[in-house]
Amino acid sequence: MRGKRGTNRRDQLECLKILRMYVEKQNLGVGIDNKILLVEIAVSFDYHHKGNDWLKPETWTRALDFIEELLELLKKNPDVQISENITEEAENLKKGPEYRIHGDVITTILKMDEEFTKILQNADAHSQDYVERLKDELRVCSIIDTLKTYLESKSNENIQITSESQSTTTISLVQPQHLCTAYMAVIEHLYYKHDKTPGQPSVPIMERLCKYIYAKDSLDRARARASLCHVYHLALHDHYYEARDLMLMCHMQDTITTSDVSTQILYNRTIVQLGLCAFRFGAIREAHQALVDMQSGNRAKELLAQGVQMSKNHERTREQEMKERQRLLPFHMHINLELIECVYLVSAMLIEVPFMASHEYGARKRPISKHFHTQMRQAEKQPVFGPPESMREHVVAASRAMKTGDWSACVNFLINEKMNSKVWNLMPQAVQVRKMLTDKIKEESLRTYLFTYATVYDAISMATLAAMFELDVKQVYGIISKMIINEELMV
Repeated sequence: MRGKRGTNRRDQLECLKILRMYVEKQNLGVGIDNKILLVEIAVSFDYHHKGNDWLKPETWTRALDFIEELLELLKKNPDVQISENITEEAENLKKGPEYRIHGDVITTILKMDEEFTKILQNADAHSQDYVERLKDELRVCSIIDTLKTYLESKSNENIQITSESQSTTTISLVQPQHLCTAYMAVIEHLYYKHDKTPGQPSVPIMERLCKYIYAKDSLDRARARASLCHVYHLALHDHYYEARDLMLMCHMQDTITTSDVSTQILYNRTIVQLGLCAFRFGAIREAHQALVDMQSGNRAKELLAQGVQMSKNHERTREQEMKERQRLLPFHMHINLELIECVYLVSAMLIEVPFMASHEYGARKRPISKHFHTQMRQAEKQPVFGPPESMREHVVAASRAMKTGDWSACVNFLINEKMNSKVWNLMPQAVQVRKMLTDKIKEESLRTYLFTYATVYDAISMATLAAMFELDVKQVYGIISKMIINEELMV
């Protein structure tokens, strides 16, 4: 009856429940019990399901209970062999030396993972309901981990099947591709989470799983997604050089345009995370380069699948809008858009302000960051300059202070209680980031000051500059020497 229109799924589940009780009472064996349990799981996923609908909480909980019970049965009964490679003719559900069941546990787990994502997508991100549903992730991850352990234990097992023509075929219960699929399910739940434990044990775990996929997987898509997740996880944990090198080695930038939309979204997220990591590391130009494409065109929300962008010039059909909503990431996976924009604008400020000062009298000066210049122009149009309120206003005010070489005011505009709560405290190492930013502001303010006022002074001592910008004399000497070598400053 399953799959037919008008089928009462509640009655089906009740019937299957009675069947399992009968199997237990008559002691018909664990083979038949497992087979019925597989059907129960399939019926549970069909329950309340109409197209893009999601499972109700009670149905979802019941499906998880069934899956946990199935994996527990498989773990307790090693004589039960279950695989999609076992044909229905070769099944052995009765008592014997070993039970053989036609079934696909991996697909069942992937279906569960898909349903969980769908539930989170359709829950209000700012409600208690979302929090309650998110608590189920512990169960989901535990189930995936149990599956991984089970497949690893069965990876070297082979079974012999005799057909009607008396020919014997040897099949492997778990192939490398099966393990790759299970590892990929683990990676998809692990890559975006920051490990706060000492030593960061998640980094070597991620490396081990990804290396197996690189070596054994036959699908280009899985290898591409594994490498992107690997880069994302390394960048999240401040392993900048390793993440950058891996990103360059996998050459994803060459093939990403031909990839599926989901992989393109993951690529965008990885590039953003790499840019944020570069900023925390103090590589300002690299951070700006990574984030510039994301901020140009005001499409960050859409490119990161964190919301549907409303466009006046482009009307979508209902089907297109539905597809876009299906691609949206659950709220707990989002990267803060204000943090991305702030890091980008601050990086642009540290690059652009000295550049503008050095080319003030140049006939042709091309802006490095158009978005930064747009913010500056909009601010200049305002008739009255009040105290900054938004994040953008703080960056604009800091840029004005840097133009005059006032590093102290620049730091105060960027590092204060309001900006800390909005931006800087969202980073894992907030104290180190603030210190790095202060040092960068001092250095770039010194460069801007020299560009702006070089024509005013006949001479100025290193000690005076060091005192003005609270830098070591050696640092000042190094900055000025570099400017002279690059022919930015004439002796």
